[in-house]
Amino acid sequence: MEHVHLAAEEDDLYSGYNDYNPTFDSEELDNDAGFQQAVRTSHGRRPPMTAKFPGTAIGGRALGTSFGSRMPMASSMGRPMTGAVQDGAARPMTAVRAAGYSSAMTRGSTFDPLGQSKGPAPPLEGKSEDTPDEKVKILEKKVNDLIEESCLAHGHGDLQLVSLPLAKEAGRKERALVRQREQSGNADHINLDLTYSVLFNLATQYANNDMYAEALNTYQVIVKNKMFSNAGRLKVNMANIHFKQKNYPKAIKLYRMALDQISNSHKEMRIKIMQNIGVVFIRMGQYSDAITSFEHIMSECPNIKTGFNLILCYYAIGDRERMKKAFQKLICVPLGIDEEDKYIPPNVSTSILHPHYPPRQVMVILCGCFCRCVDMVKSSQYVELANDLEINKAITYLRQRDFNQAVETLKTFEKKDSRVKSAAATNLSFLYFLEKDYDQADRYADLAMTADRYNPAALINKGNTVFVKKDYEKAAEFYKEALRNDSSCTEALYNLGLTYKRLGRLEESLDCFLKLHAILRNSAQVMWQLASLFEMLEDPHQAIEWLMQLITVTPTDPQVLAKLGELYDSEGDKSQAFQYYQESFRYFPSNIDVIEWLGAYYIDTQFCEKAIQYFERATLIQPTQVKWQLMVASCYRRSGNYQKALETYKDIHRKFPENVECLRFLVRLCTDMGMKEVQDYATKLKKVEKMKEIREQRVKSAREGSARGTRREGSASSDSGHSSHGTSAKGERLSAKMRALPGSNEPYEASSQRDIDASYVDPLGAPMERPKTAAKKRNEEDEFADEELGDDLLPE
Repeated sequence: MEHVHLAAEEDDLYSGYNDYNPTFDSEELDNDAGFQQAVRTSHGRRPPMTAKFPGTAIGGRALGTSFGSRMPMASSMGRPMTGAVQDGAARPMTAVRAAGYSSAMTRGSTFDPLGQSKGPAPPLEGKSEDTPDEKVKILEKKVNDLIEESCLAHGHGDLQLVSLPLAKEAGRKERALVRQREQSGNADHINLDLTYSVLFNLATQYANNDMYAEALNTYQVIVKNKMFSNAGRLKVNMANIHFKQKNYPKAIKLYRMALDQISNSHKEMRIKIMQNIGVVFIRMGQYSDAITSFEHIMSECPNIKTGFNLILCYYAIGDRERMKKAFQKLICVPLGIDEEDKYIPPNVSTSILHPHYPPRQVMVILCGCFCRCVDMVKSSQYVELANDLEINKAITYLRQRDFNQAVETLKTFEKKDSRVKSAAATNLSFLYFLEKDYDQADRYADLAMTADRYNPAALINKGNTVFVKKDYEKAAEFYKEALRNDSSCTEALYNLGLTYKRLGRLEESLDCFLKLHAILRNSAQVMWQLASLFEMLEDPHQAIEWLMQLITVTPTDPQVLAKLGELYDSEGDKSQAFQYYQESFRYFPSNIDVIEWLGAYYIDTQFCEKAIQYFERATLIQPTQVKWQLMVASCYRRSGNYQKALETYKDIHRKFPENVECLRFLVRLCTDMGMKEVQDYATKLKKVEKMKEIREQRVKSAREGSARGTRREGSASSDSGHSSHGTSAKGERLSAKMRALPGSNEPYEASSQRDIDASYVDPLGAPMERPKTAAKKRNEEDEFADEELGDDLLPE
C-alpha cells in the first residue's frame, strides 16, 4: 500500500482566467525605464551590466557578469527581461538583429524600415534624342513611312501628284541617313535593305509615270550594285520598259539575261519569262523563234494562253497539220477552275491574246469562231456533227445561265430528224421541269419519247413529271423502262429507289440504293438514303454505320451530324449524341431543333447557366415565339439568379403583355422576394385570364351558333325569330359581362384568394428534390410548435 498513491483532487477547469499579470500590461510601457533603455540601445539589446554590487563578494570575488553569472536586472514593474533565464529554461532567440530599430530612433519617430517616408522616387530620365544612334533610328523610321505612303498613294491612283514626290523624298532622306552614319563612324552598318527598297520604289514610280529613262537609270543602279542579292531579276522590269518603247532586240536580250540568272527551281517564273520572249518574237515577226519558245512551254507546263499563241504562230506560217496537233493539245489543257465556273463569261481582263485584243473582243471572236465553225460543218458532209455542235452550244448557254438563248436554240430542232429532235426535246423538258412548268415539261417529254422511245433521258423526264403528280406506280414503270434501255443509268435507278420509298416498299428501295452504292461508292446522296431506309426499317445500328461512312465524305454537313445525334439519343447514348449535336451546331448554329436539344441537355445535367446561350440564340431566330424567352428566364431562376430572372420576365411582359404564364411567374417571384409589385401583376393576371375566358366563350358561342344554324336550316320563320331572340338575349348577357368588367385604368379588387390563379408550370420541368440531410427525424419536440408568429416577427 505504500506504493499506492491516491489521485489528487482535480483542479477547477475554469480557474486562473481572471488572474492579472502586470507583465503584459502595455499601458505603462512609456514609464518603464528598462523597456525604454532597451529601445534606445543598438539593435534593441540591453547594455551589459559590468558594475559590481558592493558587499556581495563570495569567496573574495565580487559577483561579476562573465559566463552566465550575470544577474538580470528586473524592470520597475517586475516585467521579465528578454533573453533572461526563467524557471531554468532559456528563451530561444528570435533574430540576429532587430527589424528596423536603430540607435537614432527617438520617441515619436516613425517606424519605416523600407524608407518609404522619403517621398516618391524621382522621375526616369528621358531618352536623349541628340545621340547619333537616336538620330539614325528617327531617320530610318521617316524613310520607311515615306515608302509606305508612296505605295499607298500608287494604290489609290495618285501617281504624279503624290506617289512620285514621296518616292523622291524617301530617296533624299535615305541619302541623308547614309551621310549621318558615315559622320558617326558607322559606315559599316548601312542598312542595305532600306537602300534597295528606296531605289526599287523610285524606279517603279518612274515607270508608272512613263518616265522610262529615269526608271532605267534607277534600275541600272540597283543591278550594278553587287551587294544587292537577286538584283538580276530586275532585268525583267527593264525588259518590260524596252518592250513598251518597242525596242524589241534590247527587250529579248534583257529577258534572256534574267532567264540565265534564275535557277531551275523557280520553274513558274522561268515559264513567264519565256512567254514574254515568245510574244516579243511575234511582234518582231519571227514566228519560228516564237514557236520554239511556245513549244517548250507546252511541253513543260501547258496553259491556255501559250496554246492559243502557238496556234496563231502555226497559222501565220501556214502549217495546218501542226495547228491541228496544237489544238488537240489545247483541248487537253486543264482550265484549273470549277466545272460550274468555266462557262461563266469572264468579267475580268483575260490575257489569252494579250496584247492584241481586249477581253470583250476576245469573247466576240470566240463566239464568232464557234458559229463560223458550225456553218462550215453544216455545208460539209458531216451534218450530224453540226447538230451536235448546236446542242453543245445550247448546253453552253445553259451553263452560262442564259436560259432564253438555250430554249431558242433547242426549239430549232423540232423539225429535224428523230434523233436530234429527241435530244433537243429532252433538254427542253428538263429546262421546263426546273422552272416548275410541269405541263410543258410533260409535253416535251412525250415529244422526245415519240421521236426516240429508247432514249433513257426522255423516259426519266417523263417519269419525273408523273412523280410530281404523285402517280408513283406509273413513275416506277417509266424508270424501269429507262433501266431496261440502259442498265447503267444511275438517274433512273436513284429515282426508282425514291419511288419505292414513297410507296412504302422499303426492301425494294433498299435494293435499288445498294446497287447504286456499288456503282457510286462516294455518293453522299446514296449513303443518306440508305441510312434513312435503315432507320425506317427500325435498324438504328445500320443507320448509324451508313451515316458514319457519310461523314467521311462530307464531314461538315450539319444535317448529317444532327441525324447522328438524334439516333444516338434514341439509343440512350447521351454523350455521343451531345458530341454530334455540338458539331452540327458549330457548322450551322441556326437549326432550331439542335438548339433546343442542346439547351434541354444542359438543363438535364443541371447546368442551367450554360443552356441560356442556346435559348438566347433561339430567341434571335424566332423572336415572336415567347417560349424561348420563358426558357431563358426559367434558366436564370433555376441557377439562382433571381434578379436577372425577374428582369427577364418583366421584359417578356413588355413584349407579350397578355401572356398568362409570364404573369404567373412574375406573381410568384414577386411574392417570394417580398416585392410590392405583386398586387399589380396579380391584377393584370386576373384581367388577362378574364379576357381569355371571354374570348373562349365567344369562340364556343360562334361554333354552337353555326351548328344550330346548320340544324335549323329550312325551318319555319317563327322558329328563326325565336332563335334570333335567344341569340340577342345571349348577346345582351355577354355585353352585360363586358360592362361589369372594370376599365383598363381601374384597379381590380381581389376579393378572395381563389380569384387569382397564381399557379404555374415550369417549362423546364420540375426541379430536382433537395437531398435529405438527416437519417431520422428528431424526437425532440419543437418548443415553438404551438406558437403563432406575430406580424412583427415576419420579414418586411
